[in-house]
Amino acid sequence: MDGKSIIKEDKQYIAGTYSRFPVAFKEGKGCKLYDYDGKEYIDCGSGIAVNIFGVNDEEWKDAVTAQLNSIQHASNLYYTEPQARLAELLCRRTGAGKVFFGNSGAEANECAIKAARKYGEEHGGRKQIITLKNSFHGRTIATLAATGQDAFHRHFGPFPDGFVYADPDLDGIEKCLSGDTCAVMIECIQGESGVNVLGADFVKGVEKLCRERDILLICDEVQTGNGRTGYLYAYMAYGISPDIVTTAKGLGGGLPIGACMMFGRCSGILGPGDHGSTFGGNPVACAGACSIVERIDDKLLEDVRGKGAYFMAGLKEIEGVRSVSGMGLMIGIETERPAAEIAGECLKRGLLVLTAHSKVRLLPPLTISKEQIDFALKILKEVICR
Repeated sequence: MDGKSIIKEDKQYIAGTYSRFPVAFKEGKGCKLYDYDGKEYIDCGSGIAVNIFGVNDEEWKDAVTAQLNSIQHASNLYYTEPQARLAELLCRRTGAGKVFFGNSGAEANECAIKAARKYGEEHGGRKQIITLKNSFHGRTIATLAATGQDAFHRHFGPFPDGFVYADPDLDGIEKCLSGDTCAVMIECIQGESGVNVLGADFVKGVEKLCRERDILLICDEVQTGNGRTGYLYAYMAYGISPDIVTTAKGLGGGLPIGACMMFGRCSGILGPGDHGSTFGGNPVACAGACSIVERIDDKLLEDVRGKGAYFMAGLKEIEGVRSVSGMGLMIGIETERPAAEIAGECLKRGLLVLTAHSKVRLLPPLTISKEQIDFALKILKEVICR
């Protein structure tokens, strides 16, 4: 089947929930993808922050294949070695006490919401969760309710109550606090709303407020986690200690997995029957995730910070770029031209970029080379300056 046939069949049979670019990919290696005509593309999207070691990664494939040759799935009524090993890796690297595995970022956030609500019930009967305006926490009904963007709420109400949206400053948080508040949920960098980096004083101030009032602090690291920002998780760049951390995307390296990590006072909040998932903690997905987490070391993180700084410095020199935001290899570009036009023209020139609201968004594999960054800068300059 050729690319045009795939696109035609997709349009005929798949629900039209995605505004796809007009390309079908056949294969790739590292940061390079190839369509069915053999055209090469440099990938600065990595499947929306998923393929953090690029496509067709040998070590990841070996781990996944070895597990496939053993057992592909086991019910959570039983124990599996990859799930236990991944949980130990995450707890050891973060200081978490317990981990729950799901299949996506939305599921990880659902678990966080349930854990916070149960904690609140046991500590004064509280249920309200504060999130931030312009946040994004998933597409299930509960995580949509947690998302502080009206655009995502159209058509799908009524939503479960118990969520309030604060302006991203301490006054905004304090205005929303009440005797019913059990948690505050934040993304240290709001990816889907334009790579908005929260200020350090604000984040530390939120942590302080939560500690003073026995409120849980939840950090949504679905997009920012697993080395993306040059830190294992973005909250580590702020020097804070959350009570719950959620992650997904890059954790699995290409297979669906999400994790909700619970720390300290809420480590043991969930008991038998409180939550569950048929596929959560699937041994194949966990085996792949173990190969990812084991390779995110200090050397790689330092390299990500360096490449991110190099990329952002180059972007700031391009005429037509109004501002650049981000951390590590999570970058947002505010441009004079519409972001969607830029993304479309970059595709024609062999560069894959994303958008987020009015910005161009870059989420390349962490293994992107300096030469590939230079190619991306060259194409972006040609397109943005046009």
